[in-house]
Amino acid sequence: MTLTLYNTLTRRQEPFETVEAGKVKMYYCGVTVYDYCHLGHARACIVWDVVRRYLQFIGYEVRYIQNFTDIDDKILNRACVEHSSMEAVADRFIKAYFEDMARLGIKEADEYPRATHTMNGIQRLIHELENKGFAYPAEGDVYYAVRQFAEYGKLSGRKLEDMQAGKSERVNVEDPEYQKKKDPFDFALWKAARPGEPAWESPWGAGRPGWHIECSAMVRDRLGDTIDIHAGGADLIFPHHENEIAQSEAVTGKPLARYWLHNGMVKVDGEKMSKSLGNFTTIRELLDRGVDPMAVRLFVLTAQYRTPIDFTDEAIAGATNGWHTIKEGLLFGYQYGKKLGWGVGSGEWGVGTASLLPEIVERFQEVVNNDFNFPGGLTVLFELAKELIREGNIIVHEGKTETSPDELQRQWQTLVTLAGVLGLEAEIEAEPDKSNGLSDAEIEAKIQQRQEARIAKNFAESDRIRDELQAEGITLIDSRDGTRWHRN
Repeated sequence: MTLTLYNTLTRRQEPFETVEAGKVKMYYCGVTVYDYCHLGHARACIVWDVVRRYLQFIGYEVRYIQNFTDIDDKILNRACVEHSSMEAVADRFIKAYFEDMARLGIKEADEYPRATHTMNGIQRLIHELENKGFAYPAEGDVYYAVRQFAEYGKLSGRKLEDMQAGKSERVNVEDPEYQKKKDPFDFALWKAARPGEPAWESPWGAGRPGWHIECSAMVRDRLGDTIDIHAGGADLIFPHHENEIAQSEAVTGKPLARYWLHNGMVKVDGEKMSKSLGNFTTIRELLDRGVDPMAVRLFVLTAQYRTPIDFTDEAIAGATNGWHTIKEGLLFGYQYGKKLGWGVGSGEWGVGTASLLPEIVERFQEVVNNDFNFPGGLTVLFELAKELIREGNIIVHEGKTETSPDELQRQWQTLVTLAGVLGLEAEIEAEPDKSNGLSDAEIEAKIQQRQEARIAKNFAESDRIRDELQAEGITLIDSRDGTRWHRN
């Protein structure tokens, strides 16, 4: 069962082979921190969180880095509107990011480098590009000479001559930045300081870095010249990731990443999400409406990660129903473990002690190994959950099941483990508050009174006791073996 991945760079699915055996170096282009995270961020962060979890599950040691872009025109514009500072805006939305991701069950990355904390690495990389003839200064700016990099366009599949045809109509020749460039395709590595903007000293004068150079420097500083997986949204393929390759590989002469993985975009009711259309939804707005975070995860994982997904009320309702099914299966052990003799004490029903069902784990891995086919993995989870729900119903209505307790424990533990790989976890529900209700002894006494009424053929009294118990949240189940009860 070899893991194969679709590589954007080669446009084909390939066996996964890491630079160093057993280890994965993975970088995800994170968020620009000028606003709250939206549904598109939710999808990307969930997808790469689960990719990391799965790689760890199949035995890899993963070093996962996710950056924050904390220097950007959008951040500066917000700071200006709020009469604040770029740093204050960035700090506020980084804090909000962690709050939102925690609600979605996203595991924290191993490190979160920030562009403002990588200034030395950024300037060093620009200096090396300049020395190698790939960059040139121009009145305080520094530009990357795109035509010097012969492989420019290899990630996106774009050719400069094709782009040139349409670009001439869109270029403003009066633009001062355009006039500084030697070629219209060249892009900024360093921008000269503007009045009132934050700036850092450099060999080219005070200024700040361009967006693309930031990620190249952070990847190199934290993970080295060549990493295994570079991940991000499909909207970053061009120009951001294309420019990263041009910058990094021009200096090192080595591949920046062996595998380039990109998640598809999120639409809302069939349209691109945007504030102008009024369909822009943040993660916190969605969750504050009462949508279960696990339903959001399930919604994201029901689609192949590279394809677009459409967020609709019907889709989230379907995901919520699906989550209820998996959740009921995940709670099976806590509901029936004591009755099945798995252990003693609340929440101690042999969790982690039972062996998994190897044939189920193999099926799960076989489907997911096909380019992170998480929808196929979910199918395995639903089958397990539905089987445990069926067994639970048998236990409730018949008091016992023909399946052995050991087998049920292995089924449940397998479900819990595989669901955890996808980040799907059910909170153990609190025990019902019995302080103002009937005690177990009182319930048993009522049942005995009802039984005596039935023997005396006083069915009105029997029904009255049943209704009284039902009003207290106690359901009675009559069978040939006697009367059982459970709290609703």
